[in-house]
Amino acid sequence: MTHRSTVACRGLASGVVITRDVLWSDITDIYGAILAHPFVTGLTDGTLARGAFRHYIVQDAHYLRGYARALAVCAAKAPHEDITAMFAEHAAGAIAAERELHAALMGELGGSVDDEPVAPATQAYVSYLLATAHGGSYAEAVGAVLPCYWIYARVGDALLSAGSPDPVYARWIAMYGGDAYRSVVDAVLAETDRLGAGLSDAELARMRKHFTTASRYEWMFWDAGYRQESWPV
Repeated sequence: MTHRSTVACRGLASGVVITRDVLWSDITDIYGAILAHPFVTGLTDGTLARGAFRHYIVQDAHYLRGYARALAVCAAKAPHEDITAMFAEHAAGAIAAERELHAALMGELGGSVDDEPVAPATQAYVSYLLATAHGGSYAEAVGAVLPCYWIYARVGDALLSAGSPDPVYARWIAMYGGDAYRSVVDAVLAETDRLGAGLSDAELARMRKHFTTASRYEWMFWDAGYRQESWPV
């Protein structure tokens, strides 16, 4: 995995770290692995088993409940009122998505999101986010929650042009590939760059570590859905 130095990402005139560039340069291999995963490719060519997609949707509902709490911690730690409001709105939006989108999809897929327990990868990812958000700095919390925003936007963009022969999968792609979601992500990236400009090298290193770890959990989440992961004992 390539790590670009902080110095290489400083503007010559402003001296400001372009934090999003630093973070993304750390996960290019991980993102490539996500795009190549058979779960993701199966969405666009229609070969993904409905059972795998249903498992993913159920686990995503469980995940969003925890993710909303991590976003609420970001809101509480944010240094400016407008950013507190932004993360609080996003936390509420995560709960709304869990209730509305997943309820609609489960109507077609069958059953309820509470039919299945939280799977191992979901439990591990949510636990990591909450531990980092509560125990770390504001920058560490933002670094941990950012991959869920950003990777989904990038995946949505990549899949939108390809489309899907399956109408359920096409609906899911349209949500994450749309302009409305992209505007949400752009606002968080702007805050990431603003925040990064004032970080010490040590603080930025911690933020990068959490961003990379959470990105690995994103791959694990797709993979767990594809395998329909359950507890072994």
